[in-house]
Amino acid sequence: MQIALFGTSADPPTIAHQEIISWLASQFDGVAVWAADNPFKTHGASLEQRSQMLELLISEIDSSTSKHAQVYRELSSQRTLETLITARSIWRGSDFMLTIGADLITQLPEWYRVGELLTQVKLLIVPRIGSQIAASGLQILTDLGAQIAIAPLATPAISSTVIRNSHSMVGLTPRVAAYIRQYQLYAIADDTLD
Repeated sequence: MQIALFGTSADPPTIAHQEIISWLASQFDGVAVWAADNPFKTHGASLEQRSQMLELLISEIDSSTSKHAQVYRELSSQRTLETLITARSIWRGSDFMLTIGADLITQLPEWYRVGELLTQVKLLIVPRIGSQIAASGLQILTDLGAQIAIAPLATPAISSTVIRNSHSMVGLTPRVAAYIRQYQLYAIADDTLD
């Protein structure tokens, strides 16, 4: 069994996240999604809120696709190696594909026991507008033991950072937007929600 692991800050989750999850669900036996507790970032919403928004995002995907994807809150850890240990206890004997955005290529070598992690999973890099996939960055990861694949995806040019900084709902799904309105997250003005 092949399981795609997709941890994301999801602060907030966008239509780009949704496209990635949809594509992963069409390629793998299962997609384990979780709101990441990234020690390199400051988050605008709580881990619980980000998990709930991811569940809403997945609920808006076509059911024939979304049945292969689910939020697993127990996978959230500041250390991806610990996430992998938990994943191995859930899906015994499975192969794992750790999915990351291209923006994390330069950060990945700083992760906790990254060499150990990269010898236990395959790495799937999702291209991102504004983030180069440089051969030098890939070589560093390969030297650390990574087996790398590049996802053949062109996700929408939207990011959680842009949404937070612009205080706009452009790039969000209806259910995620409604959740943000309900909990008054990200200082987004009411007139941008319609």
